[in-house]
Amino acid sequence: MEIKSYSEFNEKVMGAGVPVLVDFYAEWCGPCRMMAPLIGEISKEASGFEVYKVNVDEVPEAAQKFGVSSIPTFVAVKNGSEIARHIGAASKQVILDLVQKAT
Repeated sequence: MEIKSYSEFNEKVMGAGVPVLVDFYAEWCGPCRMMAPLIGEISKEASGFEVYKVNVDEVPEAAQKFGVSSIPTFVAVKNGSEIARHIGAASKQVILDLVQKAT
């Protein structure tokens, strides 16, 4: 679930054969910490898509690739392309609706 390098990001997100929800976050970000349990829950329940977390401080190239300037940012990716995005904390339904656009 946690992406640790840009090469891993390219492999697991950009090269995924299924839609992907990417949670761009940072440890110091309060809203990011608030969203962590919800994203974990969505990850456990995921069917037909993958969920990955990207720490913008550890893998800044991934954040730059998607032009992430505020966190948390949630991006739905399909076939290596951004399909939808939500910036800021959100409800479970908002995040699931985001993923739905990529399926």
